[in-house]
Amino acid sequence: MLAALALAAPTLAQDPIADDTGEGDYPMETDEGDEPLVDAAPAVAATDPALLDAEPMPRAADSMLLDAVRTNSGFFVVGERGHVLVSEDGRRWTQAKIPTRSTLTSIATADGILWAAGHDGVIVHSTDGGQTWTRRRAAPWTPDTFDASEGVPVLDLLFTDASHGFAVGAYSLMLVTDDGGVTWTPRGVASDEDDAPAAVAAAAEDGGDEGEDWTFDESDLMLDAESDPHFNAIARSGSGALVIAGERGAFLRSRDGGQTWESRRLPYEGSMFGVLSWDGDHIMVFGLRGNVYESTDLGDSWTRVETGTTASLMGGAALPSGGAILVGANGTLLTRANAQAPFSASTVTDGDGIPQLSAVVPAGDDGFLVVGEMGADLYRPQ
Repeated sequence: MLAALALAAPTLAQDPIADDTGEGDYPMETDEGDEPLVDAAPAVAATDPALLDAEPMPRAADSMLLDAVRTNSGFFVVGERGHVLVSEDGRRWTQAKIPTRSTLTSIATADGILWAAGHDGVIVHSTDGGQTWTRRRAAPWTPDTFDASEGVPVLDLLFTDASHGFAVGAYSLMLVTDDGGVTWTPRGVASDEDDAPAAVAAAAEDGGDEGEDWTFDESDLMLDAESDPHFNAIARSGSGALVIAGERGAFLRSRDGGQTWESRRLPYEGSMFGVLSWDGDHIMVFGLRGNVYESTDLGDSWTRVETGTTASLMGGAALPSGGAILVGANGTLLTRANAQAPFSASTVTDGDGIPQLSAVVPAGDDGFLVVGEMGADLYRPQ
């Protein structure tokens, strides 16, 4: 699944070659006056891939891509090795010059500004429509640290306007900014299992005693709720509330702009990889094994939505009147015209086979832009 690929994808770039235009240099230049910011221990080497510029690749548009967004400037997609690609029409792509080689998992836009984030806690942003990019945060892992937060990937971004944004990721990572992404501050999220880490530590200590019985019974094998689940996706509802979907049925919501969060459980105990929103408190979560749940009261109650597939769903986009498009494993693409309509399924294929899909963006008369392990392509359901 692409969620696993997003967490494990290599961050080392290949040998530098020409970009998609066939020229040896990037068509876009970075702002040399901006100094990269590193939120990490001083021991981080200057040669760490998180701190190096992405290298131009002739087939970057065919590499593993994980997220996409559309702006007035065109389509932007992000993926492995710090790839950021831009296209006016979704067909011909140009690789942007990005100050990181870490895999980028998410891209967001608000008021003409772009942000992208991913592995090693990297966050980069552009204030000129994607022409130049600046690295604003990097927290790569260092071998001489015991700080578990180092190297934690950002998995999703949300900006409510040009100044205020959220980044969420693995192990309940949450970062907030109120200056347009120039600086990021960690924010803890209260959990119903706040005492779980202490209990786990105590159990580990007890387990160190000589002669401890390591035979597991059925209760030991039960999967409990994680005390620090991965936060896979964040969205804002039409009413202005914030919601987070994550690992093992984790679901959080905030009605005060993210100042406080209420932890709840989804009906399905598996992981959810995405969340969509419409007017009012209408939301939808989707994830493992084709599971989709919908709520019109911000998660007070849920309705299971029949999808007709057991393929994991990794990305989606909200359409007008409660319509939706979802994509995932085995080239799965599901669409519904409105909130009352059922999902209809189709399979995306390309010349190399059936791709695993990670994200989708409406492309007007051209259908949809889909991205995944085999790159980016336009697709129109039959």
